[in-house]
Amino acid sequence: GTLETTDPPQEYRIYLPPCYDELTEKRYPILYLLHGQTYTSDQWIRIGAVDALDQLILSGISQPFIIVFPNDRYWVGPIANGFGERLTDGLIPFVDETYRTIADRKHRAIGGMSRGSGWALRLGLTRSDLFSIIGLHSLAVLQGDSSKIERWTEKITSSSLPTIFMDIGESDQEVDMALNVVDIFTQNGIPLEWHLYTGAHAEEY
Repeated sequence: GTLETTDPPQEYRIYLPPCYDELTEKRYPILYLLHGQTYTSDQWIRIGAVDALDQLILSGISQPFIIVFPNDRYWVGPIANGFGERLTDGLIPFVDETYRTIADRKHRAIGGMSRGSGWALRLGLTRSDLFSIIGLHSLAVLQGDSSKIERWTEKITSSSLPTIFMDIGESDQEVDMALNVVDIFTQNGIPLEWHLYTGAHAEEY
């Protein structure tokens, strides 16, 4: 779909769980899942996120939830920095109005890979009013954000602590920065689940 009210229009794909059309009164938690730089909103779908979630839901391992895959096609300049605002002030309210979400922070998560993970880090920490879960995969911290992370974590109150899952490949060129982020979280009492796996900064990982 495309949200025309933002500037530029914000494109997105959306995953609705298998029971969405049948259980017409049911509302669902939601995950905003962000792709990497030079890719588009189909990246997570192409590497298997939807197939995996279908299997988890149908097998009863996971509760059903909605995933939104926003498109982030602008990577430089002011228009690139505006993606966060297009997401938080445009796309999220639109999705909550259009689809049967549970529209509160407790039931809203944000995650991403590479550049998308950098956005998930920035928005997850600075907009704790919107997100209670943050997924950081192959984290690439956005330019200018590395010096702000500690300040962001210090401002998070005990009542708005996020649940954080973080992983990266040991051969990833961003691994040192990711380890630094882990240290900042630990020093500031931000709990997280953290994994260092074999692999590099690539889709194969």
